[in-house]
Amino acid sequence: MTRIHELSQHVGQEVVLQGWLVNKRSSGKIAFLQVRDGSGVVQAVASRADLSPAAWEDAQRVTQESTIRLVGTVQEDKRAPSGVEIHATDFAVESLTEDFPITKKEHGTGFLMEHRHLWLRSSRQQAALRVRGEISQAIHDFHYERDFVHIDSPILTPAACEGTSTLFETDYFGEPAYLSQSGQLYLEPAAAVFGKVYCFGPTFRAEKSKTRRHLMEFWMVEPEVAFMEFAGLCELAQDFVVYLVGRVLDRCADSLKILERDTAILENVTTPFPRISYSEGVEILQKAGQEITWGDDFGAEDETILAARFDRPVMVTHYPSAMKAFYMEPDPENPDLALALDVLAPEGYGEIIGGSQRIHDHDLLLRRIQEHELPIEAFQWYLDVRKYGTFPHSGFGMGLERFVAWVCGLKHLRETIPYPRMLYRIYP
Repeated sequence: MTRIHELSQHVGQEVVLQGWLVNKRSSGKIAFLQVRDGSGVVQAVASRADLSPAAWEDAQRVTQESTIRLVGTVQEDKRAPSGVEIHATDFAVESLTEDFPITKKEHGTGFLMEHRHLWLRSSRQQAALRVRGEISQAIHDFHYERDFVHIDSPILTPAACEGTSTLFETDYFGEPAYLSQSGQLYLEPAAAVFGKVYCFGPTFRAEKSKTRRHLMEFWMVEPEVAFMEFAGLCELAQDFVVYLVGRVLDRCADSLKILERDTAILENVTTPFPRISYSEGVEILQKAGQEITWGDDFGAEDETILAARFDRPVMVTHYPSAMKAFYMEPDPENPDLALALDVLAPEGYGEIIGGSQRIHDHDLLLRRIQEHELPIEAFQWYLDVRKYGTFPHSGFGMGLERFVAWVCGLKHLRETIPYPRMLYRIYP
């Protein structure tokens, strides 16, 4: 059996394909069959004169998304997207599909989401998920090439990382436990073991939000580096983004074309990224007519306005400590500011990376935990990292789905993950 993406290596040879029918055009004597197998799509030309009566009958009765088996000779055809087509010598329907629900007509979003398990077969959904797969692999490659060690953080945790208002709570043998919002806290002790570590897995936020930027369940990659201070963190973040975008441009050209993505925007993603402080951002927004005062967090519209001033992602740094997580290191020149970093993507996609230098002073971290009214006993293990051989360290998190949405030019995160979990939607 040969895969479609390998057909150009078999011109003039007979091959066997198994897959599904995408589309069909037929006359009384010849049928043009669009066939996919997960690696690509190819046109097969089935002639009545070349097929047995049974095979020709199957070529006539085959329907959209039926499972088929095809035997034929590969012929070069420069007009075809794959550069080849197949002249069939045998054709069989192995499973006939009746009334496939997703057709060429327009379907509403609700209908498509109810049939997400079938919508995945469409060319645009395939393309988006192929880009996602490439980015996922590139995430591992980036860290492997730089001697990071992959660490798996737990999904069930006894305490919150960012706050307590967006936690999914579950019963853990009579004790409350929560689905992880981030693997960061558990990653930091591993930095004291290996120096450079990262985790990459599912995270959960019980945010009652219906925006196109949010999901209840999403995947996040989080590197953490011992002895890396804030300047090094900024360099790591921009290098990471450039690496991932370059990988997609290099290996996913066909998928980006299907998605009709303007790749010129992605080709601008080179270092160095422009940088502004939070305070500079507030000034820009005020001049643009936004109702924002120093100390307010940036909303989606604010991030869009800031990012629109640049032709590549912009790094926003030095946020007010009061609006950031308890573990962020204060700026030594102004303790009211945190050594925090957000990377904002252009085109209205918002924050794609958020990170900081971490507090490594035991007593300061203890005070911050108390100020945030968090249970000290739940974070004693986290304090131990500062008690036994503390060290400066930094890290960030990047949500995979929002990054994929930006790279693909998709309007909503629901198309960036096979089975999106959104507010009031958990089927299928």
